Amino acid sequence: MTATMTQCLLRLVEEDYKLSDYQSEIAPRWCAGCGDIGILTAIQRLCRDEQIMPEKTVFVSGIGCSSRLPHYMNAYGFHGLHGRALPVAEGVKLRRPDLDVFVTTGDGDCCSIGAAHWLHAIRYNMNMTVLLHDNQVYGLTKMQASPTSPRDLKTNTTPYGAYLNPLNPLTVTLGVTNVSFVAQAVDWIPDLLYDIIAQAHRHRGLSFVRVLQRCPEFMNHRFDEAVHDPSKTRILTHSDGLRLKPEISRIYRNQETHDPLDMPRALAIAALSDEIPVGVLYRDPSVPCYEELREAERPNTPDLIRTVLDEEFDKVTIWPQVEDASTGVE
Repeated sequence: MTATMTQCLLRLVEEDYKLSDYQSEIAPRWCAGCGDIGILTAIQRLCRDEQIMPEKTVFVSGIGCSSRLPHYMNAYGFHGLHGRALPVAEGVKLRRPDLDVFVTTGDGDCCSIGAAHWLHAIRYNMNMTVLLHDNQVYGLTKMQASPTSPRDLKTNTTPYGAYLNPLNPLTVTLGVTNVSFVAQAVDWIPDLLYDIIAQAHRHRGLSFVRVLQRCPEFMNHRFDEAVHDPSKTRILTHSDGLRLKPEISRIYRNQETHDPLDMPRALAIAALSDEIPVGVLYRDPSVPCYEELREAERPNTPDLIRTVLDEEFDKVTIWPQVEDASTGVE
């Protein structure tokens, strides 16, 4: 997209954005040790490193602990209704494709009440970054089972244990038509969390990143085995994907060279039950984006906006009656 003259002038005088430029004046209201803090930090680092303009960035969320995140970013934000983050973000992107759009949603917000929007957002493949904060429990409403809760988990809504096996957001997303980017990260490996979100942001199309994150209040031991035993984590590497730092590679030796265009292998990795895959499972930048297919033939200029508004207002306007001077009739 060709930059406007105003954008070019702004770039000539723009400041070098610092990390603090992306931090709002509101202190994060998450429990100490919450994985959401690590996700917020990774996003703020990404914005600084990519020098993303705060005034050209939008964070959209639904309801839940994860959905507080827009309050803590110094950018535009929309804290919406439960499960409705994705259609709001799609509306923003469709009308303003020049904006950077991020969606932060939780396992209940996305995979339960927002499930239909989730599937169709994948199908539309609009150019935005979607982060699924998956702590496998409803935390904000004080411990109810979510679609990703492990079987037999005792909660306020499942006092005798959850009856069903958990839904797998990775395999579900990979099975949707037009899927173009699917990845998984964990909050306890911050370097890889940052790298995966950065790759998602650079991808052209809808990037879906599931982040397994710890809830210190209601699921405080859920991921202990993976945290303390690196062999339980399988790192996916690729020449055009994750490239591990030596110190990370020494700790996490369970690695697999995986081609992100290999859908059958991506599905097999996503279905692993004894290990946690971390990395880019699938990526296909050739999938068309819905906002490009629906690109307006006329530019969205102030004059065009004014004309369209006038046409719509005219439909419901009650005009004052004016007396005809020649006949005296109104």
